[in-house]
Order: sequence, then structure tokens, then C-alpha cells
Amino acid sequence: MPDAPAKQPTYEGAREELIEVVRTLEAGGTTLEESLALWERGEALAKICQEWLDGARKRLDEAIGPDAD
Repeated sequence: MPDAPAKQPTYEGAREELIEVVRTLEAGGTTLEESLALWERGEALAKICQEWLDGARKRLDEAIGPDAD
């Protein structure tokens, strides 16, 4: 899990917000500025989710050890 300030959302929180961003973008009806802001937020949320997943993978790999292969 990433070492970040307490303001960083949990994986689940970031994923849920990302889902909402995608729904809003797919629904349309937003201005270009709003769409760009949503896209940027979505990219940031996707990065947060990936960091959580990478951290979880690292922890699992460390727990399993090198003999798992």
C-alpha cells in the first residue's frame, strides 16, 4: 500500500469514485472544461488504485517468498 498522506483515499474509495467519474463522462452533458477535469480526476484515481494494487502484490510476494515459483 502506498505511503502517502492521510488524505489519500482507500483502494475501495478511489475505485468507487472512479466508477462515478466514468459514469458521468459516459452520460455526457458536461462542458468541455468539466469533461477535462473529470478525465484528469479519473487518471489520478486510476493511478491511486494501481499503487494500491502494486503494494498489495508486493506484500503478497514477500509473504509467499521466493520458493513459490
